[in-house]
Amino acid sequence: MNTEELRENIEKALDEIRPFLQSDGGDISLISIEDDKHVKVQLKGACVGCSVNQMTLKSGVEMTIKKYAPQIETVVNVL
Repeated sequence: MNTEELRENIEKALDEIRPFLQSDGGDISLISIEDDKHVKVQLKGACVGCSVNQMTLKSGVEMTIKKYAPQIETVVNVL
């Protein structure tokens, strides 16, 4: 999978999870993909101060991204 395909797959994953975040007043953006293994995202809106955002990131966002792009090892939120 080339970098462009990887980016498209990650965007598809974010599009899948975005409605759940938006229903709680939040959102998410893809910031970067490093070494085709590590993804940086930015949680926005209500997600920024939410006490469960790390759980959302790991169980929701990371799991969904790995479904579309299994080679991804980590997903981190950047401020």
